[in-house]
Amino acid sequence: MMTSEALITNNSTKLPVMESFYTLQGEGFHQGRAAYFIRLGGCDVGCVWCDVKESWDANAHPTFSIDAITEKAKQETGLGSNRPATNTKPLVVITGGEPLLHQLDALTAALQQAGFETNIETSGSSPLSGQWNWVCLSPKKFKAPLTEVVKAANELKVVVFNKHDFDWAETYAAQVSPDCKLYLQPEWDKKEAVTPLIIDYIKANPKWELSIQIHKYINVP
Repeated sequence: MMTSEALITNNSTKLPVMESFYTLQGEGFHQGRAAYFIRLGGCDVGCVWCDVKESWDANAHPTFSIDAITEKAKQETGLGSNRPATNTKPLVVITGGEPLLHQLDALTAALQQAGFETNIETSGSSPLSGQWNWVCLSPKKFKAPLTEVVKAANELKVVVFNKHDFDWAETYAAQVSPDCKLYLQPEWDKKEAVTPLIIDYIKANPKWELSIQIHKYINVP
């Protein structure tokens, strides 16, 4: 894995993209919405249960210009073509890897100018950059989030691996803003054992809501 320092110094006009695709958001607050995902390469967090470990090495993925990334997003979503008129902007989700390893000001400015609503999914372990309509913070024990990202979070999504994670989740619930949405999500391979624990916890602590990764149930990316 490359270090965050090495990646942040890269020229932000070109970014390593592992994959991009148009699908439904399967998790958290925007669950069920049409969303265009841009998965950037590079991660220095190293979650043992990560399901996209192939994203960790930024050098393993081709780099694309901001213009090329934005143009592909427009083409894939039909933005600016025959898309039906609506007051809802198309949602684009920047994820990884750990997307904040990269300086994202130029990318998000281009996407917003094109007419997208920008959403990031991050562990918060690197400095915040970019212009965001929504910040989803999913903190990891392997590398703690920075205070600036915790404070900026619109959504706190904690992956629950075992019952001890509830106390850990509460430490971040106490740090985010009062209007931040709170979600508990079972780690996929442990979902049969963990989901009942989450349900009981939410019933006792209704400030939390359940996120269940519906995209994996309906077999979309």
